[in-house]
Amino acid sequence: MQEDIREVCRRFRKNQTKAEKTFWKVVRNRQIEGYKILRQYPIRFEWNDQIRFFIADFYCHKPKLVIEIDGGIHETQKEYDKMREQIINLLGYRVIRFSNDEVLYHIKDVVEKLKKLL
Repeated sequence: MQEDIREVCRRFRKNQTKAEKTFWKVVRNRQIEGYKILRQYPIRFEWNDQIRFFIADFYCHKPKLVIEIDGGIHETQKEYDKMREQIINLLGYRVIRFSNDEVLYHIKDVVEKLKKLL
């Protein structure tokens, strides 16, 4: 199972959206307040006696911050996203969401919001 999730994460990293690529350019290599941010990070949890995973778009370990970049698909899966975020919060993580448009057209504002959380 562990190998499977690694492969999925690798595939997601190779096939980033334009917004994810833009975000990655400004956060990689500890560019934001010296924090290391990872891409396509698996968050492991147990559900009904089975090991499950959510894959965070981006993750910063020290503050346990999950950063999600939401495209158009998220308009149709709001309930799923809400449930997913609640589970992630119960696991001790915080979640921040940015839309594709925020990242693509207002990246400076996104960086400022991120700095405040970190």
